[in-house]
Amino acid sequence: MSSKAKVVEKQYLIPFILITSLFALWGFANDITNPMVAAFKTVMEISNAKASLVQFAFYGGYATMAIPAALFVQKFSYKKGILLGLALYATGALLFWPAAQYQAFGFFLISLYILTFGLAFLETTSNPFILSLGSEETSTRRLNLAQAFNPMGSLLGMFVASRIVLAALESDKQRNAAGELIFSSLDEATKATIRTNDLMIIRDPYVILGLIVIMMFVVIALVKMPQTGHANQIRPIESFKRLLQNKIYREGVVAQVFYVAAQIMCWTFIIQYADNLGIDKATAQMYNIVAMGIFLCSRFISTFLMKYVNSRKLLMLFAFGGIITITGAIFIEGMFGLYCLVATSAFMSLMFPTIYGIALEGIGEDATLGAAGLVMAIVGGALMPPLQGSIIDLGRVGFLPAVNFSFVLPLVCFIVIATYGYRTQKHVA
Repeated sequence: MSSKAKVVEKQYLIPFILITSLFALWGFANDITNPMVAAFKTVMEISNAKASLVQFAFYGGYATMAIPAALFVQKFSYKKGILLGLALYATGALLFWPAAQYQAFGFFLISLYILTFGLAFLETTSNPFILSLGSEETSTRRLNLAQAFNPMGSLLGMFVASRIVLAALESDKQRNAAGELIFSSLDEATKATIRTNDLMIIRDPYVILGLIVIMMFVVIALVKMPQTGHANQIRPIESFKRLLQNKIYREGVVAQVFYVAAQIMCWTFIIQYADNLGIDKATAQMYNIVAMGIFLCSRFISTFLMKYVNSRKLLMLFAFGGIITITGAIFIEGMFGLYCLVATSAFMSLMFPTIYGIALEGIGEDATLGAAGLVMAIVGGALMPPLQGSIIDLGRVGFLPAVNFSFVLPLVCFIVIATYGYRTQKHVA
């Protein structure tokens, strides 16, 4: 593989930096939201399966808005798509204020759904825009570099969730001498007071986030963006036909569905996995932060390796690594099983941008709608977590705790991803 072409050319440096900052911005939203499944379960006194509707609403917004976002970008421009995405993002985040006032779980779900309309616009726009900012030879490396800043936002989101939200929840502090939660057994007046306090704690980071997003809207509105990689003619039917006939793209969408599902399940239910070992939510979230730190380091390492090793081969090898660690998380009870679950993040690091880059390679004017299909694939994060939550609610499956057994679902996902890496490698060979 040639290493001479620049990853980011000088004339695109400022747009690259600004758009890359958005990767961190939606990473924050993703990973402050994952722990909210556990928070809402306790505060709202609902099951794991119902609490997982947080993920259904969050990632369902991607599936709903990805294609409309692509059509909007094709008709107008990347910049206008980004601005509309930021506007929707801010609206959804600010709606957490009335949601907390009404104390309605459904209102929170609607707020997250609207918020992810904005994220769908941002991802549908930003990913192909980054790919277009320079040589096609370095496009996958460039996207991996931009995506490396996504976990920085994720780490901040996890830290806020752990130290500002989960650690402050009074409902999680209501435990007996054995460390078991007793919030649901309190009298109604006490629960109402605690619930009001806790929902305000959940609300505040989202409202602050909404204000930050508004500031980013103003900055990007004032900066001129290059008109690159943007289709002027809208021919969605023809694009869809070509994309459906493209085997690498078609299978890439499927692989992306399973990757996002695996990522969200591993990061959402790490808290339940740790809770089964007697670890409180705030401490459990620290393991999530460690996992994200590993993910971030591995993302930079894999981007470097991609300079010398074919991205398809790396994808296959990393998927095999994920299979090994998640198998350990399933069958090894105790802290070592938790360590295996944390280590899985090292192998997930390159998957999203690499599948994305491989699937969009060489599709030319179909890139915007192709990107929409890959963003719609994020619906995997909406579909599988409720199923995993239902498994966890069983308590035990055979000789294993149900929370351990539930990670069979991410195992299946990594098998699908490894198969895609192998098939695409074989295709170019």
